[in-house]
This record gives sequence, structure tokens and C-alpha cells, in this order.
Amino acid sequence: MESLFGAINVRDLLSTQDLSDRNSPLSAPDLRLLIERVESHSHQIRSQVHSYLDSHREDFESLFSLCNDAVTQTQRVSDDVAGVIKLVSERPPDVEVREAVEEIKAKRDELKVKRELLGLVGIVVGLNQRLESVREGLKSGKFQFVAQGLKELKVALRVGDEEDDREPLVYGLLRKEWLLCFEEIQDVLVKFMEKAVRFDRGLNQVEVKYKLEVDTMNGIQLQAVLEAMEVVGILEYGLAKVADLMIKYVITPFLNGGQPLSFLEESNQESAVLKIVSSPDSKLEYLDGEFLYSGILHFIKFIYGSICFQNSSWMQCFGRLTWPRIAEQIISSFLSKVVPTDASKLPDFQKIIKCTSEFEMALEELMFISASDDKDNRLSKFAENVEVHFASKKKTEILAKARSLLLECDFSIPQEYTRDSSVWKNDETSIQSSSHVVDLLFLSERCLVSKAAKQLMVLIHQTLQDVCLSSTRVALEFYRAARDAILLYEVVVPIKLERQLNGINQVAVLMHNDCLYLSREIPGFAFEYRTDFPSSIKEHAVFVDLAPRFQLLAEEILQRQVHLVILNLNEAIDGADGFQNTHQMQQFESTKFSIDQVVFILGKVHIIWEPLLLPSTYKKSMCTVLESVFSRIARDILLLDDIAADETLQLQRLIQLMLESLSFLFESLATGVQNSHEFSMESLEDLIPSMRKIRKLSELLDMPLKSITASWEDKELFSCGFTITEVEDFIKAIFTDSPLRKDCLWRIQSTSF
Repeated sequence: MESLFGAINVRDLLSTQDLSDRNSPLSAPDLRLLIERVESHSHQIRSQVHSYLDSHREDFESLFSLCNDAVTQTQRVSDDVAGVIKLVSERPPDVEVREAVEEIKAKRDELKVKRELLGLVGIVVGLNQRLESVREGLKSGKFQFVAQGLKELKVALRVGDEEDDREPLVYGLLRKEWLLCFEEIQDVLVKFMEKAVRFDRGLNQVEVKYKLEVDTMNGIQLQAVLEAMEVVGILEYGLAKVADLMIKYVITPFLNGGQPLSFLEESNQESAVLKIVSSPDSKLEYLDGEFLYSGILHFIKFIYGSICFQNSSWMQCFGRLTWPRIAEQIISSFLSKVVPTDASKLPDFQKIIKCTSEFEMALEELMFISASDDKDNRLSKFAENVEVHFASKKKTEILAKARSLLLECDFSIPQEYTRDSSVWKNDETSIQSSSHVVDLLFLSERCLVSKAAKQLMVLIHQTLQDVCLSSTRVALEFYRAARDAILLYEVVVPIKLERQLNGINQVAVLMHNDCLYLSREIPGFAFEYRTDFPSSIKEHAVFVDLAPRFQLLAEEILQRQVHLVILNLNEAIDGADGFQNTHQMQQFESTKFSIDQVVFILGKVHIIWEPLLLPSTYKKSMCTVLESVFSRIARDILLLDDIAADETLQLQRLIQLMLESLSFLFESLATGVQNSHEFSMESLEDLIPSMRKIRKLSELLDMPLKSITASWEDKELFSCGFTITEVEDFIKAIFTDSPLRKDCLWRIQSTSF
């Protein structure tokens, strides 16, 4: 068939062979010809197909027959499958099989559980029987058997492990029974230990019995009791009370008896006795440690042989219970007391270091302490670090002494150093011989300081001298002690003198001098001692950071005093009520009283400050106070808006009275500047600008208007501190309005500087 269809070629059916040319369409004859030829070929193809089928007729019949048989067999299979499905759906066989399998499995599981329960019951019965045998053994005194049984039962019952919710309830009951049995044997063993070791305070002895008897049990060996406690795991618990009593009745009396003691041992097959007796040599002391250590070693050997039966593990347990406390008592009762108080005695302490090391080595041989545990060598460490302990002890003493002298000093001014005493009235020789007067480094001045500051500085100098003579570790502690002692002044004294610092008194001024003295003395330490310091601490030993602290503290105290004085002066000036109406007698007297109060306060301050403060500090502080007073009075007077003629005279009188009353103060300030009184006043006016202003104001109150105007034009008033507004207001307050006043005011306003 494929050959037939492949033989048809349309190109052969056409008259023209060129079909690629689109511009040459087929004609009607060509199309009719093409149709005829296609029909002819179609007829030929049908003929060939028909002839092919005829020639293969038998083949096609067998093929169709085979297909018919396949369809028939498929139908049969379908019917068979439908029957099977119907049969299975009515009574599935797998259900019966599954039910049979599940029943077999359940029976097997039930059998397994019953076997396990039977085994568990057997185990429980066995454990219960073992517990009963343990109880029976406890009653008969078979401690080793009981201890071993409890140990095995502890593992079997998982005592101490986390409880499992899935475990049988009976296990919990058995564990409770085990705990009860454990407590019973524990109580019994502890009772035996109490019977085994007895202390007699009257005879100062301890007795250890080897054969014990409690209730109905007798003839029990102490060693068997200890072995049972070790197996059960209560050895440390059983020895704890014995260890405590040994510390209380043996070690503590031996170390703190007040006199050298020794041990005397007596032993036989049934017991061993250790007695505490006085030393045969009553003059013997614990100074070198050899006698002390030999006594303690004797006691520990007694424990090793009589209680621990030379068992290393038991001895280690007893050592863990007692050695930390024994070591602390040895340190506190002996080693800390023989620490040298002087650096020159440090070499003598080497004997004690050697004895201490040999003592601990002997304890290691007895297994009382462990060589691998650094904590057990605490005595050797303490002795080897004696320099640090010595320095620490000295540092504590230095700070305690510094604190004591700071707290005990009352900071009072002795009568011989007051302003009216001979020390201040005589020449400089008397002052220089005073123990309270000190030189200020880097200043050519001297000042009076407190006894505390003087003694503190002596203590610090002694400490720094020890720094130069000591080893590195000791020197470092001494250096720190010196710094801390200096800082103690800053911590202790301001709190101690808090009330005095809030008032105007000599104590506050004395503290100012102390701080000034310390601030000047501290920088000198580096120049005086640094070159002799151990080389390792030269870079770390500095004091320069402390000096500014005391310099600031001194300045704060001084400024607080100045501030308090100014506050009191302002309160006194407030009583003048702004200097108003002084032409009235009552108001004049009130104002005069205020001026007298100002003079009184300044006189009191002068008495307090002048003897104590440095001349330069006194002059600076007093000038600050006077500047505040004069500027306040001048300001109040210049603020008056209406001044009567009589009032100007009274104001002038008040100013002159005040200046005359303060002449003693001016003289004290001028002392040392120049002997010329006139020059001194000019110098004071430079230090106190308002003084020149108040003097000029006194003159202005009695000057004609033209003279005042001329003084302004000559810049005299300006140089005295007057402003143009103050001059104008002053003229308006004194002089009535007139052409002359207007002219003078115009002249003043037109003047420019």
C-alpha cells in the first residue's frame, strides 16, 4: 500500500512541470486533465487493494478469529475476578488471619509480663530477704556484713538516683526500708564512736577504747566500726564529732594555754590515753616554733596510730576535718604573733620558716595533709610570705597611728601661740623656735599648723625612710601606707571639724594652714627620698598627684571663710536700711550701730586671721572682704534718690567714723609694704579699689556742684571707680533742679573718656 501511495506524483499529472512559478496559474484544461488523471489513479489503487485482500483472505480470517478468541478469554477472566471480589467482600480471610495473629501476640506478651513479674517478685523477695538479713546482722553486731550488704543494696535499689515513674512502686518501699536500715546502722556506729573516744576536761586527757559496748552488743572492735563506716560511706560523718572535740579539748588548750604544754601518751591492748601536761621546762617558750610543732606532731601521730590504725585513707579523712582549723589556730596563735615588728629582725624569722616547712613535710608522710593540695601548705605559705605580712602589719599600725592622732587632736590654738602672747609679740626668734610653726617648701614663709598635721608629717617621713631601707615588697607596702596616711587627713579631719568649718573661727584657719602645709610638703618627698627607693618601685612611687588635692582643699576652706565673713557683713549692713534718713536721730543711731557691727566683725576676723594666715594670704583675704564692704556701702549711698543737706553731713560723718575705726586694720595690711604711712594707704587703695571710691564719696558729700563737675571732667572720679550714671544720680539726689545743675549735667554728659 505504501508503494502505491508513494508512486503518485502530481507533477506527472500536469502538462507543465514548473510549479514554483507563482505568476503562471493553472488553466481550466489543466485542471480537468488533473481531475481525470487523479480519478484514473484512484481506480487503479482500489483495484490493487481488492486484489491484495483476495490474495490474503485466509490470513485476515485467522487474524480476526484470533482477536475474537482474545475477547472471549478476557470476558471470562473478568467474570472470574468479579466472583473472587464478591467472595472476599462477603468474608475476608485476612481478618481471620489478623485476629489469630493478634491473639497469639497478646498471649505471648501476657506470658512475657507474667514471667517478668515473676522475676521481679523473686528479685523483690530476694532484696527484702537481704534487708532482713542486714537488720539481723545489725542486731548481732556483724557490722562488716551489714555495711557490705547496705552497699550492695544501695546499687541494686538505685538509692540516690532520680526516680523513674515506670519503676514498680515496691522499689520505693524498699528504698525507704533501706534508708531506715541505713539510719539505724549510722546511729549505732556513731554511738560506738562516742563510746570509743572520751574526753576528760578535769584530767586534760583523751582516751580511746578499742573494745566497745553499746546496749546488748559488746566486744565490738573500734577498727571494725571504722571499716563499717567506710564501706557505708559515713566515715567523715562518724569522725566529724570526734574531730570537733579534738580541736576543742586538745588543740585549742594546747595552743592557747598561756604557757608551753606537752603531750604524754599511755597505751595498752584495750585503750590509749593522751594527756596534756605542763612542760617540764617552765621557761620554755614557743618562740622558734620547734617545741610547738613537735607537740602537735605528737598529737597527730597519736591519732594516726590509735584512731586511724595507720590507715592512710582514714587519716586523710581526719586531716580534711581538722587541718584547716588547726592551721588557722597556729597562724593566729603563733605565726602572726612572731612576725617581726622591725625590718632588721626579718632574718631571724628564717628559723621559723624552716621549722614550719619540716612540720608540714612530716604531716605529709603521715598522710594527714596532701602534698598536691596547695591549701594544705598554708603554714609554709604564710611563713614564706612573712615580708608581706610584716609590711601589712606595719601598714596597719601606721594607718592606725595616723587615724588616732587625727581623731585625738582637738585643733585648738595654744595660748602661747595666740595674737596677744609673747610668741607673736617678740621677734622672729621666738616664732621660729615654736614646735607648731613650720617652713613651707618652695615658699619663703612660715605658718602655724596643728599638732596633728605636724605629727602626721613626722610619721610619713619615718615611713618613707623605712621604704628606702626595705626590700621591694615591703617597700611597696610602706609606700602605700604613706599615701594612705596622707589621704586619711582628707577623709577624717573635714568630717570631724564639719561644725567648725561652717563658722568663722581659728580651727578652720588652722585646717587651711594644715592643707597648705601638706600641699607644699608632699612634692618634696620625691626630691628627698626617690633616689633611695628600691629601683623596682621608683617609677610607681609618686606623690605629685596628692599635692593639688590639698591645695584645692586649703583654697576651699579659705574661700568658705571669706564667704561667711561677707555674709555676716552684709547682714550687718542690711541693718542700715540703705543709709536712708540719716539726718533723723533714730535712723542715724541705727545706721551707726550697723557700722559699728561691721567694724566689730572685721576686728574679730582680724584677730582670728592675722596670727594664723600667711601674710600674703591674710592680706589678700582681708582686702577681698574690705572690697565687698566698701563697694556695698558706696553702692547703697549712691542709690539714694534724695539726700538732704543735713543728711550729707551725717553720711560723711558715718563714712569717716568707719574709716577711722578701721585704721588698725589698714595698719595691719600696710605692715611690710612700706614704712611710709602715705605710701601704704596708696598701696591699699590699689588692693582695695572701693576704698578709694568710699573716701572720694565722703569728699563729694561736702563738695559744691561745680567742684564735682570739675572732678569728673578731670577724670578724678572716673579713676576712683565712679560711673557717669552714678555721678548724675548723685548730683540729682543732692542738688535741686536749677540752670546750674542742668549745665553741670550737660557738661558731664558731654565729657567722653
